[in-house]
Amino acid sequence: MSETKQTDEAPKKDHGVLYIGMDLGTSRTSVSASNGVRETVYSMVGYPKDVVSMKLLKKEVLFGKEALEKRLSLKLYKPLEKGVLKYTGDAAKDAEAKANLKAATDLIGEAIRLAKPRKDELVYCVIGAPAEASVKNREAIIEAARAHVDSVMLCSEPFAVAYGLDWLEDVLVIDIGAGTTDLCRMHGTMPEETDQVMFDIAGDAVDAELSRRITETCPGAQFTIHMVKDIKERYGFVGEPSERCIVELPVDGKPTPFDLTDQIRAACSILIEPILRGIQKLVASFDPQFQAKLKSRVLLAGGGSLVQGLDSAVEKAMKERLGGGKVIRIEEPVYGGANGALKIAHDMPADFWEQLK
Repeated sequence: MSETKQTDEAPKKDHGVLYIGMDLGTSRTSVSASNGVRETVYSMVGYPKDVVSMKLLKKEVLFGKEALEKRLSLKLYKPLEKGVLKYTGDAAKDAEAKANLKAATDLIGEAIRLAKPRKDELVYCVIGAPAEASVKNREAIIEAARAHVDSVMLCSEPFAVAYGLDWLEDVLVIDIGAGTTDLCRMHGTMPEETDQVMFDIAGDAVDAELSRRITETCPGAQFTIHMVKDIKERYGFVGEPSERCIVELPVDGKPTPFDLTDQIRAACSILIEPILRGIQKLVASFDPQFQAKLKSRVLLAGGGSLVQGLDSAVEKAMKERLGGGKVIRIEEPVYGGANGALKIAHDMPADFWEQLK
């Protein structure tokens, strides 16, 4: 779903340059721009299957929620998987890799278009990427972006979150996306490889686990992974529920109510243990004198941070395993990475951007 927010007074343009921060995610792609525009769109791209669907849709490409709603008429692409571009093999030889790269390029182009650049503006963009994305994947993202921007650079997603909040010293950021969960500790310098942990138990893994549990416990229930994702985003929680989660799913075509409270809690809870292992690894390998401070400044970001009670559950587990800790959910999980990437773009010297062009 595309969402637009605009400040009352947009910042003035800097010599005809529009700065854009982009969080290119497996599930959603969000942008924050220096003209005050902020948008988010589902990371889905669809192309009409045949002449009938082309006649019906009257478009060569559809994005986000519209692509999802019209998916029966489309060849649908979700160009990112586990936080990185899929099929970054030899796109020149592999038709599927080539099609996926085109979808990624078109998705980035749509995100840039949503930021409303003027025709006479240069577009300088910082894109958040998973902490441990491969060099080849980073190059593929940069190549996809170059078709739509004048200059582009990549940064670690959790680093962008911390930078946007000015929490650059003795802080541990946990960015829970759809494809990956990224942890990054900040200690007043650019984070190194040893400061970062990434694993693929994230939003998509929760969806898969919830699907499995519904299949096992709800005989005859019919559903798609998109329906499961909607259920998680509406009801997702860990700990004690505020109310029972009653969801209607079709059985032989008839809407039938199911109590999915226990299944949703169990599925969302798979996030906790790997997060704790990542925190313990980064705390235990930190300077002993600053470990207590690091544990008291844990930031929870990304779409997965919206799971109700997750911050409290992680904090409780830290106290049991690490003797204490303080977990804070950032105020804008959807835009945290994009806001930080925009701030990085603003703070980079003009000659740096010129070198990247």
